[in-house]
This record gives sequence, C-alpha cells and structure tokens, in this order.
Amino acid sequence: MAMKDEDEVEAPARAGKVTRRSFLSQVGAAGVVATTAPLVARGSQTVEPVARQADGAEAVDGAVAVTLQVNGTQHKIAVDARTTLLDALRETISLTGTKKGCDHGQCGACTVHVNGRRINSCLTLAVMHEGDAITTIEGLGGPENLHPMQAAFVEHDGYQCGYCTSGQIMSAVALLKEPCGPKDADVKDLMSGNICRCGAYPNIVSAIQQVRQRA
Repeated sequence: MAMKDEDEVEAPARAGKVTRRSFLSQVGAAGVVATTAPLVARGSQTVEPVARQADGAEAVDGAVAVTLQVNGTQHKIAVDARTTLLDALRETISLTGTKKGCDHGQCGACTVHVNGRRINSCLTLAVMHEGDAITTIEGLGGPENLHPMQAAFVEHDGYQCGYCTSGQIMSAVALLKEPCGPKDADVKDLMSGNICRCGAYPNIVSAIQQVRQRA
C-alpha cells in the first residue's frame, strides 16, 4: 500500500474533520490552559505590603503588647501570644547571644536568668514575663568588663565551637547562688541540663570550680 504524504494526512484536518494529531493537539492546549490559568490569576492578585512596627519588626495579626525588662532596659514589643521568650529575645529584640539549640528544653543553649533564676527560654512564653527582670549573656559582661565566670571560661578553654557557651555560662553563674556540694561531681550534676557537643566538660567544670573557690 502506498504511503500517504504529509499534505494528504493533514488534509482532513483542514477540511474540518478530526484526526488523531489534531485531537491530541487540542487536548494538549487545553491542559496547558487548565494548569496555568490558576497561576496567572494568582499572580495578578495584589500583594498587600506587610505592616511593620516602629522597631522594624513585622506586625503580627492579633499581636499582644508586652514590656520586657532585659538587661536593665525596657523593651515595648508586640508579639504573637504563642511567641517564646527565646524567639522574642532573638527575633524581636535582636539579642542573639542566647542560642536556639534543640528548642525543646533539652540542651540548655537558651538559658537566661529571670528574677535571678536560670530558665530555658525556649519553654516559656514572652507574654508571661511582663515586669520580670531578665538577664541574657549580653547583660552579664562585655569584652572590656568580663564577668568572672566568662573570664574563667576563657582561661580554662571552656568552649570549642562556642555555640553552647552562653547557656553554659548563664547556668554556671546561677549555680553560684544554688546549693551545690564542693566536688566536681556536684557541679556536673547541677550542670547536667547543659549539653556541650564538643565535649569540653572537664574544662567547664574547672572554670566553675575556680570561680567558686575565689568567691
């Protein structure tokens, strides 16, 4: 049987008849329209600008106003009622010395002092601390005026990567005011809530013991 040339194959389509090729072409075109139309419509929608607070933080629908006293300074902020103290300190007040490690209260990297006592800031809500005296690592001491515990950590190489260090130091300073036996094992017990992935525990204990002895 003789093969039909291309003009003869396309001829029925030009005459208004449906061929397999014309049918598939129409189905393909319809599919493109069906899948891209929602995207085009979505792209044409007007994007409303995000409202911002005076401090540059993004406003949150249903935000709760709270005043936090951090390192002796009052910070008037508006946060979602579910915002943790850790996120408020880091994301809203921009005090990033307090670290987010596990975010489940298991590593101690987020330790801060509230009214003189150490807590895991990832396990408490910012709105619960209106009027409380909050101290972060930034309020403990600076490069020109190190807290004795900070100086001891430097002297004893109590850190390696440094990620856990702020939480370790905040817990260590709180330990100075807590009942603790004289032995290294006693210090380890009270510092067990702070994890050091680098394994600098002997140096951390040495730094803490030095400060305790001098105190």
